[in-house]
Amino acid sequence: MSSDPILHRIVPVLAEVPGIAAIALGGSRARGTATAASDYDIGLYFSAAAPLDTTRLLEAVKTFSDAPEAADVTPIGGWEPWIVGGGWLRVDGRKVDLLYRSLDDVAKAIDGCRAGAITMHYQAGHPHGFSPAIWMGEVALCRPLHDPGNRLAALKEKTSPYPAPLRDALVKRFQWEILFAIENAELAIARDEQTHIAGCAYRALACLAQVLFALNGRYLINEKGALPEAATFPRTIADLNERVAGIWQSIGRREFGATLASLRNIEQDLKRLA
Repeated sequence: MSSDPILHRIVPVLAEVPGIAAIALGGSRARGTATAASDYDIGLYFSAAAPLDTTRLLEAVKTFSDAPEAADVTPIGGWEPWIVGGGWLRVDGRKVDLLYRSLDDVAKAIDGCRAGAITMHYQAGHPHGFSPAIWMGEVALCRPLHDPGNRLAALKEKTSPYPAPLRDALVKRFQWEILFAIENAELAIARDEQTHIAGCAYRALACLAQVLFALNGRYLINEKGALPEAATFPRTIADLNERVAGIWQSIGRREFGATLASLRNIEQDLKRLA
């Protein structure tokens, strides 16, 4: 049992909910990079053979939520197919996010990623889109808290070492799109379409992050903080944080030519790196 007082309080309660086959701590707290103010990301894994009982889950959540009367959890699929569902809570004044995951679907995603099969999907909360590789990364980086059947442990074994087919597929899938996004933005300069140019710039930078993570054998599980993290990798782009900040500043000043010139320079640096 974890020595963390919040986890010590909630994990035994969640473990008794019908359908919860495994519980995992994710995010910065699992990776050891959390601050005192960091959220708790709790993965609740279930199987098709024994679906999660969300009614019983809500009853359990109300026993430890700071605001039981306001506590809520979604049905399966309530947050669309790739986030699946969950709940946002506060426990002892700390933000605790519950996220549902199907063991069967995650297992299929991991097998696909190990074979180099990469897809991207629209998903609320993920402005770059959602790749099943995120599910693999969550398993790779999580800390199991409850796994009586060792199903999560078995999946975790498949995530290390980082698969070469996954690396190659991610680089192939996202590197070409960087220049494609830049060229689309250039077409919008004549129309002074700041929003479209900013969207293309974001797309290019998000693809850049995907490639840098892949080249370094790191799992990218969320766009948030991805570029600052990528700037610390052994194989990265020089002065990445400063150059990205400059891009957003020039967009704000409507200096679109300078924006896209900077992006083109980054794209060329990435080609040399890759």
